[in-house]
Amino acid sequence: MARIALATQIATAPNEIFVFFVPQRMPLWYGAEMNVHFEVQSGASDFAVGQKVRITGKLQSHEVALTVVVTAYERDHRLEWQFQDSYGVRGMQRWDLQPQASTTKLTMRDEYQMPTKLGRILDHLITRRAVKLRDQSWLDRLKRFAERPER
Repeated sequence: MARIALATQIATAPNEIFVFFVPQRMPLWYGAEMNVHFEVQSGASDFAVGQKVRITGKLQSHEVALTVVVTAYERDHRLEWQFQDSYGVRGMQRWDLQPQASTTKLTMRDEYQMPTKLGRILDHLITRRAVKLRDQSWLDRLKRFAERPER
């Protein structure tokens, strides 16, 4: 199983960051390169533990679909979900926000298991690095949104 953990400091309070952890705003930074769409169970406007979410998009010419189940949700502090994608990759993504003096530490954990032996070999050689770079770009994009100065 691949385990990736990344952290960044964001110069604002957790509640100013967590406004981007709702289904309507998350596509601005999560999966933006795929033009993702979130379909939330029962059309809910916020996440809740036990809720199913379908995330779809297109990466180059490939359709990507992810089904997630929210496993932890604490407003302004944590969002976690278990996922399985259309290629059989299963895993967990988790975001934790920890207030500090004048900033917030945001930690993202991404754990996943490739479905085949060949997939696991390719993961060690190629995919893991690409996933880490992708996750870092998501955190960087979120940081830019959250730190955007008032106009």
